[in-house]
Amino acid sequence: MPVRRFPPVRLSIDDIAFGGRGVGRLPDDGRAVFVPFVLPGEEVEAEVVAEHRRHVEARLVAVTQPASARTEPRCPYFGRCGGCSYQHADYATQLSIKRKQVADLLRRVGRLTFADATVRATVPSPEIYGYRNRITVHARDGALGFFTHGPGERALLDIEECPLAAPAVNTALHALRARYQRGVLPDGRNYTVSDDDPSSADTPRFFRQTNDGAASRLRELVRALALEAVPTAAARGHLIDAYCGDGFFARSLTADFQRITGIEMDRRAVRAAQAAALAAPHEKYLAGDVAAHLPAALTLAAAAETVLLVDPPAEGLHETVIAAIAARPPATLIYISCQPPTLARDLARLKVGHAADSLYELLSVTPLDMFPQTAEIEAVVHLRARSGDAAGF
Repeated sequence: MPVRRFPPVRLSIDDIAFGGRGVGRLPDDGRAVFVPFVLPGEEVEAEVVAEHRRHVEARLVAVTQPASARTEPRCPYFGRCGGCSYQHADYATQLSIKRKQVADLLRRVGRLTFADATVRATVPSPEIYGYRNRITVHARDGALGFFTHGPGERALLDIEECPLAAPAVNTALHALRARYQRGVLPDGRNYTVSDDDPSSADTPRFFRQTNDGAASRLRELVRALALEAVPTAAARGHLIDAYCGDGFFARSLTADFQRITGIEMDRRAVRAAQAAALAAPHEKYLAGDVAAHLPAALTLAAAAETVLLVDPPAEGLHETVIAAIAARPPATLIYISCQPPTLARDLARLKVGHAADSLYELLSVTPLDMFPQTAEIEAVVHLRARSGDAAGF
């Protein structure tokens, strides 16, 4: 739809949508206006940059009445760089926004009308700047950095350093910039620099959490939920860690379960997990598709003694994985998600709720802030199979 010429509009910001943009309403027709870098309760002036049938997108011109939670961004690139959404908000407000967004998605997409009561406070990151153990930058036409914020085709913003990156990562970035400016590195590529190898300009061998401190809190939470689900040690027959990577979660529970099975597509990660498990004969890692290995893994112990962890990529659970779970529901399912919209969709497909035909009962939802200052949200969901006949076992 072509953009009409709007005069600047004054908006009251009512909410922050998932993805980080504030929500207001056009004064003439009431359509939703999405505008970045604002906070609930603020009065702002904005310019419409894209018009759609049910909503419009706008650029922030000025904040005429700021919220008390507004703070000064640390990064000189904030507002132009496409990486961060919330540097203008104090940290307590960021955590509150993310909790509300998870609850809203579970209610709207997952059809869980009781979601608000089960969503806990967002677990904070130990560090809110300088926490990233790696970053990936893009190189093009002499610029090395991140893409700019905004709709449509985005430009590449040349950056000296990133305040979200750990000091060692920024040191590696400086070295990378020097090599790129000397023409040592080819143009038109992406380069990853990390804190464990400052000379590296390659992607990691396999997936590793980007925020070590928050990842430790995530692992502690998953471990606590798994042990809470089966409080008697003798009944902890089988832990299945699907999408296990190098065994990040499973290794913390090795001593607590009689059998551990990890499933992972990345063979390099599986080799690393197997090497770490050599002294634990009850710990086994399988390379391949989760959908192919999960049905058999679910038969290795009674459903009442089985805890299933799933930590899928952003696309969520494939329908074949949903079917495998529904065919033999483990008593406990812990879903770790990096993408709340697909999490909400999958909970609906898993028939989570209070109805008589529900497959699982929702015990808790815990958001975690793996990426402070950004719109990204991690969440951990604790599910319990409904009794006997309702669960189908």
